[in-house]
Amino acid sequence: MKFFLYLLAGVLATAFYPTSNQTILTGKITDDQGEVLIGATVKVTKGTDFVRGTITDYNGEYRVELDPGTYDIEVSYTGYEVKKITGTLVIANTINRLDCSLYPGAVLEEVVVKAYKVPLIQQDNTMSGQTITTQQISNMPTRSVNAIAAKTAGSTSVDGGAVHVKGSRSKATNYYVDGIRVSGTPPPVQDAEKSGKKDRKMHRDTTQPPSDFSAEAYNTIYENPFLEAQANAVSTFSIDVDAASYSNARRFLQHGQLPPADAVRIEEFVNYFDYAYPAPTGKDPFSVNTELAECPWNTNHRLLLIGLQGRQIETGQLPASNFVFLIDVSGSMNAPNKLPLVQESLKMLTDQMRPHDRVAIVVYAGAAGLVLPSTPGSDKPAIKAAIERLSAGGSTAGAAGIQLAYDVARKNLVRGGNNRVVLCTDGDFNVGLSNESELVKLIETERESGVFLTVLGYGTGNYQDGKMQQLADKGNGNHAYIDQVSEAKKVLISEFGGTMFAIAKDVKIQIEFNPNRVAGYRLIGYENRLLAREDFDDDTKDAGELGAGHRVTALYEIVPAGRPLPAGVKNGEMRYQETKPTAAAKSDELLTLKLRYKQPKVGASSSLIQTTVADKLTATPSNNFQMAASVAEFGLLLRNSAYKGTATYERCLARAQKAAKTDPSGYRKELCELIEKARLLAATETARK
Repeated sequence: MKFFLYLLAGVLATAFYPTSNQTILTGKITDDQGEVLIGATVKVTKGTDFVRGTITDYNGEYRVELDPGTYDIEVSYTGYEVKKITGTLVIANTINRLDCSLYPGAVLEEVVVKAYKVPLIQQDNTMSGQTITTQQISNMPTRSVNAIAAKTAGSTSVDGGAVHVKGSRSKATNYYVDGIRVSGTPPPVQDAEKSGKKDRKMHRDTTQPPSDFSAEAYNTIYENPFLEAQANAVSTFSIDVDAASYSNARRFLQHGQLPPADAVRIEEFVNYFDYAYPAPTGKDPFSVNTELAECPWNTNHRLLLIGLQGRQIETGQLPASNFVFLIDVSGSMNAPNKLPLVQESLKMLTDQMRPHDRVAIVVYAGAAGLVLPSTPGSDKPAIKAAIERLSAGGSTAGAAGIQLAYDVARKNLVRGGNNRVVLCTDGDFNVGLSNESELVKLIETERESGVFLTVLGYGTGNYQDGKMQQLADKGNGNHAYIDQVSEAKKVLISEFGGTMFAIAKDVKIQIEFNPNRVAGYRLIGYENRLLAREDFDDDTKDAGELGAGHRVTALYEIVPAGRPLPAGVKNGEMRYQETKPTAAAKSDELLTLKLRYKQPKVGASSSLIQTTVADKLTATPSNNFQMAASVAEFGLLLRNSAYKGTATYERCLARAQKAAKTDPSGYRKELCELIEKARLLAATETARK
């Protein structure tokens, strides 16, 4: 029995990792104009001996398994000159890439094709299969290869996505169109290929979304309601430094479409931008700032700004880092704005590495594997070479990749340093643990090791925003959406410390409102970060992390005492009421603000910051306030929020333009452009209705 178990373990191990004497040669075959050649023949020889052959798929890609060594590669395609590349070195235990371009050759003479009828049964075939005729394909409402393949009995697919067959493992079913294997590849779209020659270069616009977003997933947002202060005096929530929602919404707007309401998380819109908060001066790792002014979209209400500014640490002073790049190389990542953009992003991040930092690379598709062991940051050529060799294909065993990445991070743990997994994916996990709650449990278990998590989202069409939000929230981490190279530079270079180095974790905010000054209030955004009152003092409750130099902004819309509460306000019921107001209740205090946080080290106990905010209205709001208010109003309009009051795109734009006078990075100017785009799109949509 023991022998059987050992044997089974060995079989499983070889299923998840490349064998020691096998490696991969892959590449793309194109013509002299850069167009992919579908069905080109690739022959591998050694001297006069034929070793292996294959043909290219609908992306012009080929892939062969080889023993390490030196080979000759011959590429041919009807109507083109044969090309032979001699002395090609294939290195062990890695993915080697060899691309090739062919040039037109001799003109073909007349070709005669004899009629052929598909037999109903192939008696010598040990596999089950189904053949679809040309007429059947032409009558289908789709041209997606995978969708066509899914029309076979027992198959299912989202149009253009991976194909699954009942009772079959993902690798057990192959599909062929005109003799070309197409399983796991996206559909051939000739017009897009012809118009997108520049798309194969990284200066291209990588943000073009597909016409169908049905496969994208966003968690439903139930907006925070107004609460009556007398019965609900205490509000508690976790900070959130993520800004993925804003860059994702920008992707929609830049291509003429309003984002889905649930894709708009207002706190992430607000926190995308810089604010001029003063740096901390005391022992605490961040400063606390507040400002109270008239609410722009409801002049009977007030708007409270709370701003935290993290301590800036020079890159040279940051602790040593142990990074594990966890990269999704499944078939769903086979698009110009996915894996190629991931590669550009991680090469930028590699440039930030110092000699005493270390980087390992784990990839996952149908299984997970280590493609680069932990390597010092001084060896940038080796790290970049490993990144450049990556190619996409197969199903998505995300959980297996996460487990392996954390294993590698723990193995190379830097005591007192920055240990972090950097996950790059579209979030489309479909093998192994793929349920969101199961993945969250896995991440919650792994975070106890002291390894933090950064989730970088990529791509369009099947972007799984909700899943990545949950992973980042539960994994002591942060989440960014990379829609273009400039966003990668912002997140990984300009905000390197804030993205990659935590200076405080489990940061919670609790506000106690003075009912003698406040009739009601509403926290704007942070719906997925709300905490129970008792969670504030519970050190076992997870909360958000604050990075070096990062800032957090939160907004409350406040109904002053004596003013009517909005309809439908939750007022709750109080069993016991204080009959004698305290001295504090009689004061000019609007609220008491408490913050609790921990040092980022494992097992740290929490520290408390407490301050009071006076009921004093600012007549001339600061640039910080104008900026935060305009972005929040923009989010309310995009969501078509029930709480948008008198908000309009015109007034929102006017405030944003005023705030954009201070704009060293250009992000505020871009905001103004997006507000104008949204205004026109909303007007068009209204006219259609």
